[in-house]
Amino acid sequence: MRGAWRVAAVREAEKSLMARLPEGTLMQRAAAGLARRCALLLPRVYGANVLLLVGAGDNGGDALYAGARLARRGARVATLLLSPDRAHRGGLAGFRAAGGRVVGRAPDQVDLVVDGIVGIGGRGALRTEAAAVVEALPADALVVAVDVPSGIDVDTGAVDGPAVRADVTVTFGCLKPGLVVGPAAPHAGLVELVDIGLGPLLDDAPAVEIPEAADVAEWWPRPGPADDKYTRGAVGVAAGSPPFTGAAVLSVGGAASGPAGFIRYAGAAATQVRACWPEAVVTDRAADAGRVQAWAAGPGLGVDERAKAELRTVLAAPVPVCLDADALTLVADGPQGWLARRKAPTVLTPHDREFTRLGGEKPDNSEPTGAGRVAAALRLARWLDVVVLLKGDRSIVATPEGRAYVNPTGSPALATAGAGDVLTGLIGSLLASGLPPEQAALAGAYAHGLAGRRAAASGPVTAQTVMKELRTAVKDAQDAE
Repeated sequence: MRGAWRVAAVREAEKSLMARLPEGTLMQRAAAGLARRCALLLPRVYGANVLLLVGAGDNGGDALYAGARLARRGARVATLLLSPDRAHRGGLAGFRAAGGRVVGRAPDQVDLVVDGIVGIGGRGALRTEAAAVVEALPADALVVAVDVPSGIDVDTGAVDGPAVRADVTVTFGCLKPGLVVGPAAPHAGLVELVDIGLGPLLDDAPAVEIPEAADVAEWWPRPGPADDKYTRGAVGVAAGSPPFTGAAVLSVGGAASGPAGFIRYAGAAATQVRACWPEAVVTDRAADAGRVQAWAAGPGLGVDERAKAELRTVLAAPVPVCLDADALTLVADGPQGWLARRKAPTVLTPHDREFTRLGGEKPDNSEPTGAGRVAAALRLARWLDVVVLLKGDRSIVATPEGRAYVNPTGSPALATAGAGDVLTGLIGSLLASGLPPEQAALAGAYAHGLAGRRAAASGPVTAQTVMKELRTAVKDAQDAE
């Protein structure tokens, strides 16, 4: 599991480390890592055209020292100083001594651009002059951001106007939330972490954690030699209504790819579920389904009196529950009333609009001082005493105890009707197998994201293609080391 830390924690760690090292050591470590990554991106360093966009402060110093290293290897390095009077003096002197040039405008031919405009101390969007420079950059030039892309909100992942879109971000010491969550994450491109010695000094808990393949592989339940279909867990799926029978088929399909050994379907799509999933035991009502270890409920369920009765039955069961789609619409009418008597774990899987209806603030608040997706999800999780999986390109999992995670495998291709139904069934299966709710949500989102990527690699994505790829994605998740 990797962590991402807010600016205040990074600053404290940097201050502590700098007090133990000779002056300038930390910046030289950062510059060396940055120069190395830039060199690897170029077909060859000698003769390459590199442009540094340099603002005030240490971020610009990192860029200048890295530029000096590239210039000494034969690159033609120019720098455009956006705040000439506030440029890092030592970095600028070293840059000039290495043969670097200071220019008044961007050259016509640029192979690689280094964004050193603002670092983690920046607030808000790019200023007008900087935004104009970035907008005028050659479209085919590779862009490398220094620590963070300029113009993003580092702590929340918000983007409140013009910001750099990097192909690669070389970040120092630790990840920052804006590199992995919210609208800012796509601006970071590929993120490479350079170790400068901060790790042992990051005393605060990370703002957000990111599971890796090995974590998911470790969590994923596997049957043992003494297991049978019941001990592996029975998952109930309450989904579907006459207009939306496909939602039931997709949800059961998601459950079938999970670790549970038994699937009980309850709902109005009995004929369709039997035809597609003969292994599922089918009933018309949740009350008649028999014993389960977890429920997945909501996709295509409807919002009429029958649906309300089904949801009451599911929520009354003393087992973990995953709620999605129509179940969230019903719960939004009075979340605390619906969930007040729940003792077993509950996982809610809203997209942004469902999240807002449930009582969460708009999670993509673009104000730099706004909550951002992580804080908004944490507030809803704490208020309702549930685990919240706030879906999106970088889905957030928030717990009522205050821990937040981000799924790294998401894909915009999953923004298609029915894909969430598959995820609901998979999470229900993971819950039934005994996985804690936050791990079930994370592992489900991780495998679901892999399935979305696999589906996208072979053409347009539909919920059916995601469902078909899910079994292979689950195997990939299980086999990761």
